[in-house]
Parts: sequence; structure tokens; C-alpha cells
Amino acid sequence: MLTKGRTEAVIHLDRLTANLEKTRSLLGPDTEIVAVLKANAYGLGAAGVWPALHGCGVRRFAVAYWQEGAALRAAGLEDEILLLADVWDDELDKVIEHRLTPTVFDPATAARLNGLARAAGVVQPVQLKIDTGMNRIGLPWGQAAVPAARRIAAMEGLRIEGAFTHFAKADDPASEETERQMERFLDTVKAIRAAGVELDMLHAANSAAVILRPDTALDAVRVGDILYGLITVDEGPWDALGLEEVMTWAARVSLVKTVPAGAAIGYGGTYVTDRETVVATIPVGYADGYSRRLSNKGAVLIRGREAPIIGRVCMDQFMADVTDIPGVRRGDEATLLGGAMTIRRMSELSGVSVDELACGVTARVPRVYTGT
Repeated sequence: MLTKGRTEAVIHLDRLTANLEKTRSLLGPDTEIVAVLKANAYGLGAAGVWPALHGCGVRRFAVAYWQEGAALRAAGLEDEILLLADVWDDELDKVIEHRLTPTVFDPATAARLNGLARAAGVVQPVQLKIDTGMNRIGLPWGQAAVPAARRIAAMEGLRIEGAFTHFAKADDPASEETERQMERFLDTVKAIRAAGVELDMLHAANSAAVILRPDTALDAVRVGDILYGLITVDEGPWDALGLEEVMTWAARVSLVKTVPAGAAIGYGGTYVTDRETVVATIPVGYADGYSRRLSNKGAVLIRGREAPIIGRVCMDQFMADVTDIPGVRRGDEATLLGGAMTIRRMSELSGVSVDELACGVTARVPRVYTGT
């Protein structure tokens, strides 16, 4: 139920912690969980999510950029925060200031960080990224990674805590790419260790790999989707785990009116009524993160029944056909996400990935946390 205002997203922390325990059931007792909180915890709100995870024993977290890490420090998180993406040269001091663990893959950048760390009188923890097939960032896999790893390891102001890679096709059970990437990663680690570089913590598996390839879980796994109930694999193994979507989203109906047959609805008149139609206006739009691709495709739930979206989703509002739902009036609650309208279904209707839909729910939508 909406507590106040036009719209809000509810973050069900009991579902989050239940998903965490189901994730742990797939892992060995010595495998740590690195909870990924990038993109504001995939739209759920990192500051509201991390305390529940910490309370269940998670002690390692990951974000993409230093600004996200700094925000978590400001929110009280004291545990390790790994940066999965690059840090620009003129912002390397922020890593030290906010006690973050950056990813390094370039000796020149590492040398700049080393100079800053020595000047600050600290030994800065870092992790090596090995590119085994994503072709984004990372040291080249195999023997080619060894010279750079040795140079970075020799820097007195840095301490290499571990190394990781990222799978490109872990959500595809028919692909052999995950196995190839895993072999490349382990071969690279072996070569780096043989050169005298210590790598204590190794991690490769993401959410999809945890479900489909649990053999790739090393010292740790990096998970976001599986914690937040965002489906990333075939429905069978996903559903077998009983994972729940953590975020629901609702809004209030702002206006109900009846229009005649032949009435054009919304911008461009992309929907024309073929009967006398009762139209409900919902005060949410793509500026709130409700995808425009749901125009004339999506649906909301009102009074327990489905109301199809008619016309284009506007920046701040959209319309739904409630002709067959008796008694709808201003103030009624419309479920945008939740119940039968899962984010999986929303993704299928819109052609937008579940991650993009979740991350797209903007700051205009208040988050309310429940189930603590």
C-alpha cells in the first residue's frame, strides 16, 4: 500500500535477505559473497539496502565508481568496497580519501596511485582485473599479464589483494565461453603467481554463473541480480530457487474519465478507442523510469485486475483502459510492478532488460524500505 504521495517503490528487505540465503545455499562454506551495489543497488537504493546485507554477514561490497563508494561511506558503510570500473587519473586521491579498493590494469595509472599512497603514508589495497574475453578493461590474459602484474606488485605504496575476471556469456548454458574464460583466468593467475606475485582472493562468478556454473565460484562471487530477484537465466533453474523480486512499485490514479469511441489517446494519437472507454490517468512517466516502450503494450493492476496501457507513455503520465474494472476512481492504487506484473513480464513486453528497467527507476520515485 502506498503510504503517501503520487508514487513510491517499496523495497522488501525480507525478500532480499531470503534471496541472500538461497544464494549461499549454492556456495561452499568458504566462498564469500561480494554484494554488488553499483547503480544505486540496481535502482533499489544502496544506502537502504546495505545495512540488511551487512546484518546477514556480508562484509564485502562492490560498486562501479568512486562516487558510489563515497556515498556508501557517507551512509555509514565501513566494510570493504571494491571499485569494478576505472578511476580517472585526477580522481585517484578519492580512492585513498574514502578507503576504497580500486581495480588496476594499467601500470602507469597504478604508479600514479602508488605515488599518492606513499605521500599519504598508507598502503593502498588494489585488485587486478584480467580480461579473459569481455574486451572491456583488464590486463591481457595469459603470460602477457605477468610483466604488468610484477611492476604493480613492486610498488611499495600498493598491496595487491587479489584478481578477478568477468564472464561474458554466463547466462547462456549452451555456450562454452564461460569454460574458456575460466581456463584463461586460472592459467593467468598461475603464471602471475609463478612470477612471485601473491594473489590471495580470486573471483569470477556473477549471478548467472552462481546458478548455472557453481563450479566457477572461487574465493568469492560477485552478485547483484540474484540478490535483487532480477532474472538473468532460463526460468527453470531461476524459479527452482524460489527467488523473489525485491522491488515493487505503485502509483495513485489521478483522474478517471469516459471518452467516446474514436477518441485518440495521448501524444501522436497512437491509440484510438473502438468503444466508449473509461480512461485512468496514472501520474508516472518515463522521467520516473517507466519505460516508454511499454506504450500500448504494458499493463497495470488496479483493484486486482489488469488494465492495459493505451497511448504513449509520456514524460510524467500515462493512461490505462479501466472500462472493464468497475468503480475505479481518483486515488485508487495502480500496481506498476508487483504481483502478476513482474519485472520479468515487464521486460518481455518492453524488450528492455530487467537490469535496465530496475536501474531506470529514477530519484523522483521515493523508496520505502520494509520487512526489516
